[in-house]
Amino acid sequence: MKPLTRFLQSVLHLCIYLLTGLGLIQAQTGTSKFKVIAFYTAKNDQAHISFVHEANKWFPQMADKYNFTYDTTSNWDNLNEHFLSGYQVVLFLDTRPELPAQRDAFQKYMENGGAWMGFHFAGFALTPSTYPQNWDWYHNTFLGSGSYSSNTWRPTSAVLRLEKPKHPAVKNLPVTFKSSPNEWYRWSNDLRKNPDIDILLSIDSTSFPLGTGPKPHEIWHSGYYPVVWTNKKYRMLYLNMGHNDIDYEHGTNKELSFTFANETQNKLIIDGLLWLGSSGNKSAIRNKKK
Repeated sequence: MKPLTRFLQSVLHLCIYLLTGLGLIQAQTGTSKFKVIAFYTAKNDQAHISFVHEANKWFPQMADKYNFTYDTTSNWDNLNEHFLSGYQVVLFLDTRPELPAQRDAFQKYMENGGAWMGFHFAGFALTPSTYPQNWDWYHNTFLGSGSYSSNTWRPTSAVLRLEKPKHPAVKNLPVTFKSSPNEWYRWSNDLRKNPDIDILLSIDSTSFPLGTGPKPHEIWHSGYYPVVWTNKKYRMLYLNMGHNDIDYEHGTNKELSFTFANETQNKLIIDGLLWLGSSGNKSAIRNKKK
């Protein structure tokens, strides 16, 4: 082999080595596709606390796998314009903001193209209670559900049915699937009558009777119950899941079920988050150009 040929081959091999190494470095330390901030309280109801702790273990694993950033905060004063400007998706894991300044900042964030995913108790409102229905925009306009009306008990699995199979958040799900155990909510507003709401999943009739009581009204025998939906005017997704089963009766507070122990349901959550993340980035770009 001629010296010049050997030299050129050596240069070629070196280039391939450097490019491959650079690719590995970028894959390991590359920038995130989008940034998520999860707000939580985790102080009331052991079932909600259990879910928050579980979520804060599961989402970082998904962040590593799908290349996004997952941060958390229990300081709801971080719900302000400056702090939120660093994130494309906001999660409410258990509760909602209570102070006017926090609520105004969140509404502005959403109206300016931000994205949001809320779980279970994040949609709760009941007057009178510790969480009264005193935020009309959030509960009636944004969520569309109004106030909490009732729930099933104990937390039990339900068969869920696709309503919008082509939506990005649910397109990879089977037509029906069995959820993790959950306390299911009924709402004061009929979401089917709201033209802004797309119901993505509802409780399938094969789930009935749903709940075990002991009170008769805690067992549902019929009816229509949406559990996952989006508002077409916002980048948002609400999921009624987020209440683990807890051994209250014997005073052990032992966790009897886990929300993220269900691969099909997990697919729903991660596909929904990835949809919001990509949509949120596009929204941010549009708003920046305005």
